[in-house]
Order: sequence, then structure tokens, then C-alpha cells
Amino acid sequence: MKHFLLLLSVCSVCSIGQLFAKTKSPPPKPKTTADLAESIAPSLVKITQIGREGTDGIGSGFIVSADGLIATNLHVIGEARRLQIEMHDGKTHDVTAIHATDSHHDLALLQIEAKALKPLPLGDSEKVRQGESVVAMGAPEGLGFSVVQGVLSATREIDGNDMLQVAIPIEKGNSGGPLLNTQGQVIGLLTLKHIKTDNLGFAMPVNALKELIEKPNPVPMSRWLTIGVLNPKQWKLHLGSQWTQHAGVIHTDLPGSGFGGRALCLSTQKAPEDTFEAAVTVRLDDESGAAGLAFCSDGGDRHYGFYPSGGKLRLTRFDGPDVYSWTILADVPSDAYKPGEWNTLRVRVEPEKITCFVNGRQIVETGDTGMRGGTAGLCKFRTTVADFRSFHVGADLAEKPLEPELASKFRSEIESHLAQASTREQTLDKLLENPVAARRVVMEQRKQLEEESTKLRELERELHRRATTKEILAELEKPEPEINLLRCTLLLSRHDNPEIDIASYMNAFKTMAADLKDDAEIKKGTIPAVKRLNRYLFEENGFHGSRGDYENRSNSYMNEVLDDREGLPITLSVLYVELASKLGIQGVFGVPLPGKFMVGYRDGPEGELQLIDVFENGKELTVEQAALQLSDTGEFSEEMLAPTTKRAIFLRMLRNLLSTTFEASRSLRDSLPYFNLILAVDPKSQPDRDIRSQLHERLGDKAAARSDLQWLIEHFPEDGDPSVLQQLDARLQSLRR
Repeated sequence: MKHFLLLLSVCSVCSIGQLFAKTKSPPPKPKTTADLAESIAPSLVKITQIGREGTDGIGSGFIVSADGLIATNLHVIGEARRLQIEMHDGKTHDVTAIHATDSHHDLALLQIEAKALKPLPLGDSEKVRQGESVVAMGAPEGLGFSVVQGVLSATREIDGNDMLQVAIPIEKGNSGGPLLNTQGQVIGLLTLKHIKTDNLGFAMPVNALKELIEKPNPVPMSRWLTIGVLNPKQWKLHLGSQWTQHAGVIHTDLPGSGFGGRALCLSTQKAPEDTFEAAVTVRLDDESGAAGLAFCSDGGDRHYGFYPSGGKLRLTRFDGPDVYSWTILADVPSDAYKPGEWNTLRVRVEPEKITCFVNGRQIVETGDTGMRGGTAGLCKFRTTVADFRSFHVGADLAEKPLEPELASKFRSEIESHLAQASTREQTLDKLLENPVAARRVVMEQRKQLEEESTKLRELERELHRRATTKEILAELEKPEPEINLLRCTLLLSRHDNPEIDIASYMNAFKTMAADLKDDAEIKKGTIPAVKRLNRYLFEENGFHGSRGDYENRSNSYMNEVLDDREGLPITLSVLYVELASKLGIQGVFGVPLPGKFMVGYRDGPEGELQLIDVFENGKELTVEQAALQLSDTGEFSEEMLAPTTKRAIFLRMLRNLLSTTFEASRSLRDSLPYFNLILAVDPKSQPDRDIRSQLHERLGDKAAARSDLQWLIEHFPEDGDPSVLQQLDARLQSLRR
């Protein structure tokens, strides 16, 4: 639990139906803080994360229902950690399931095996008033249960959420505790502590919690404990710490049990005994800490370490478990290292020497031969929070230089080099002859270089997008059964974010398939296989439709759907259909109903069509029920029930992303890359080409606008409206003037 986070929460009566029941009875009378503390204490809980080395973190929560639902913040429970609930009377319960999570609102519901608990009543956060008295309760610093009185200062938007601002001192451990009005009703969960002052915090409104209660996405604890866990076949942990993996990035955030907080995460891959290299890309949140490569390890306390520490690069030999067996071989500064950013570390181990590099530049060379062979991996020290990606062991991991002719060609094309004929001091001496004029010239030159840098960034971005588009087209041009739609959707994510590691997500998908590959129900036929798949995705793994943040672009990115287990009907449907295909389940396909994409299945070619609403936790519908849902719009027809193509699904996802992009930015320039991709996939789409021609024209690119208009005129349908053709021709002529 990070020290700057805090609490706010709500909960209600014995049953979920009662939580939201309206009543005509007058509101309860205000209570004193002492009365509230006495009556509410039995409903408060302390939540403890249990890690490999004991307690990993502490937070607060409160009882939502009499049968064991507990509300808290999502950041309180972390990932892959056993959770223990301590009641007000000291009794403890293990959490049996994560009943629901909401990453956008930072909320979670936990299930324990208990009966006849006392839930807190939920208020209405829409009716709170600025200046009203509020009471916060929780377990600050884990010191039992406490209460503090304050004032509701305001409502503010924080990271896209409307939150309650409260004038209340907040401490670590209060996160997830309830914020109450003077009637004893929960109006929020205190979630964020202000960075600069201890007497100001922010609470998530309780109405967001109500949505979570209505639409849970349960995950059994046995499954939750596997989320983010490193594969023991690939990694061996030594000296504790907490190591997790998410989207190809390994994260560590707790000190290890070795001296100086040392901890190791070692690859099970054996390194060659003579010459080999190890490399990793690492980012530290605190440069006073240390994290990087471990190599030539015996699997225990003996190994080398190469890592940034205090802004320098350090090479160390560890000959045992304590500080007396620690030898610093080198500790040097380097401007090649970029603090706070991703940096690539590489070591080359030869029989007679070790050479260390950062971002391709040699930093250290030593003739130390104390250890060779063994394994390589990751190391960290002290309380450093660090992320690692792209770890490799091999014979030669150095980035290979471009062929001279090719490099020369590209350099001349983009004019990227800047000649420096003199030293900095010589330049300054000359400039000081007339510093006012010189500064003006330097400023003008800087602005020019910044403009050139902007153009180069745009060129780099467009190069990446076009390269990704080529990969997408290569996949979509395959025969329909061979198209890997999941990979296409991940490429769509990478189109916007070059850092996405597609291989890690494909491996995560393969792991899901492996979970079910030998399942007896999967092998019984379509109907039992579908029911098993429903349980696996929606009951055991918590995939669910986005509740309160439907328009968020994250719901259209398959990598974030896999990370957060939350998405749109179409992204969840793609995952469902692709997993069914991977498992060999017959008769499962996408159904492009208007407004809500669904999954359809038939038990044999002549079987009755059934629909699955993946957005509603795999709810099964008949065709008649689906038609009834769509009857108000008048858009339902039998043709809509036919299986759609993977190309059509991809285009629908792309148009969803285009829509949310434009709504978010209102920028014509931000929308243009999506029209480029749409027309690359569907070049005959006349409406999209017409819109793109208008975008080009409004952005001042007349040549591109003319090209699109010329295409539209050349491909104008024979039975088209002549007046439309005249308008296109008139626009084209105006652009030629």
C-alpha cells in the first residue's frame, strides 16, 4: 500500500436489494461522533496482505452484507496475495473470493465465510453538501480501529473520477475505510491522501460502490493467488521481496531479507560457462535505491551484480550472505544512464574479463574471475520499487549496427545529425563577445531544433503505425480460419502504444487455453464446453463488462482487457470466440447485433442458435429474448444473427476506438490515423474516404485531399446521384487552384 493513498467507502444492509430500497420514512437524526463510533465499530474490519515474508500491507474496510461481503479499495488488496480480515472483536477470517473489482474507481468487494454480520447502511453520494460534517473510520498505520471527525470540503475531478474532498487527517492503513455522514450512512471510501498536506484527502463516492455490488465479477481466492505470479519453471526467487509480472513487465516493491534489503529473481536458464551475455531493461522509481542484473549466480548468495545506485553504475561481487563478503568492483557515473527512465543494462562475461554496458555504451571492464557459469537474473536492494522487462541470456545480445550504406541513406533522408565543430567552452568564449545577441541566436536555433525534433517524433510515430498496419494486413489477408484475431487486436493496441509486448499477452492467452485443454467438459461437445467456458471466464477469472467507464479507450485495447479483465461487448466477445477456437469448441462465433456485440453458438449445424451476452457475465439468451431487448430500436433482423467475419469484427473495434478518440480529444489530427487504418483494411469504403478527404483538407494537406477525391470520382457508382459527383468534382477543382 503506497503511503500517499487513503480511504473512503460505503455499505448497507443485509441484502443487496435492501441496499437500494427507497423509503418514505424521514431521514435518521444526526448522531454524535461518539455515538457513531460505538454503533459502527462492529462493522469495521482491518485487511492484511499476507506475503512470503509475513505482512505485506494493511488497509481498512467495512461490512456490506450480513453474509460476509467486505468493501475496500482495490489498491488495498494488491495482486496474488493471501488476504486476512480482522473483525472489531479480534476474530480473523481468510478471504475466500474477490467478489468484485473496479480498477477505474479503485474499489473491491471481498467475500469471507461468515454469517449474521452487521452491515453499514449506504447513503447517497449525489446528495452530499459542501461543508457538512463527516466522520472517517479505519486502521491508521494498522493500529486497530479509530475515528476522526472532519468536513466535506468539496467535490473534485481526480484522474477522471468525481471524488469527495475531505478536511480530515489521513494515515497509511486508512485506505478502504468508510466515510460517513452524521446519520451513520456511508457516503464514500477514503482513497487518496493529498501529497502536500496531511489534513486533506479524497474519497470515492459510495454510489460507485453500489454499481459494483449490483454487477460483481467474482474470482475464487485460489485463482486470484495466481494473478501476476512468476512462472516457477522460468524463475527462482531468493531472499524474499515481492515479485510480480504484468504484461511482460516484472515488478518488485518490497525489500528482501538479505543485507541491505537484497533480493534475487533468478532465471532457471543455465548460462554457458565460457562466454555469454545477460541483458535487461530496468526503471527505478527512486535513484537512491538499486536494481539491475545478477549473473554468475550459484542460486544462492554468491553472484555478481550490475545495477544503477545513487545515479552511478555499480559492479559488485557477492561472495556470501553478509556485508563482509561484499566487494564493490566499480562505482562510476555515466551520462549514458537516464535517471527515472527505462535503461538497458548488459554484461558480457568472458573467461578472463567482464564488460558492462548501459544503453549500448561500455561503462566498466574488469579482470575479476572469481565466479563463472551459474545463472543470471534480476536483483534489487533496499526499498527500491523497480520494473524490469526484456530479460535475455545469450551468446551475443549487443544491438547490431546498421549496414553503412543503409544507415547513410536514412541519415541523409531525415537530416538527423548536427555537426559540433568546437568545444562547449570555446563556443561560450565566442558568444560572450556579445551575450545579448548571442542568446537571441541560441534561442532561435533552439526553437528550430525543437521544431525539427517534433517533426522527427511525428515521422517516428507514423513509421511505427505504418509498420503495424502492414502486420495487421498480413494477418487479415490469410484465409478466414487461419486469421489470428486476438493477435490482430493486440496489434491494434500497439498501433497506439509501441511499448506493448504482444508476445507476453499471447503467452498469457496460451496459459488460459492450457488451463482448459484437458478439461473433461470441454471435450464433451459444444453445450457443456460453452458452459465450462462461461464459468472459467466470468466466475473463476472475473472478466466482466465495464460498469462506470464504458467510453474509456482502455476497453477497446485487448491488452488492457486482459490486464484488467474488463471490456466492451466486442472485446470480451473476441476473447471468448478466440479461446473457444483455440480449444477446438465447434459452432461458436461472433454475432454483430447493433449496440451490443454478442457470442452465438449452435450444437451442430442444425442446432438452435443460442446467444451469450459476455458483457453481462456470460448471460445466455434465446434469439427471442435478444430480439425483445432490441425491439425498442427497431433494428433487429434475422440477418444480424449470421456469423460475421474476423475482418468485420476488427473494423468494428477500430471504429469504436475512433469514436472514443474523437470524443476524448475532439482533434481531427488524432482521428486521422484511424481513418488511415480503416481504409488500409477496407480500401473500398467510400464514406470513410470522403471523411478522410475532408480531414486532409481541414488540416491543410491539399495533396492528400485531392488524392482521396480523385479516387472517389474514379470509383463513383454508376447508379449514384449525379449531384453528389458534381460536388466531389467541384471540391477537387477548388483544391487545384
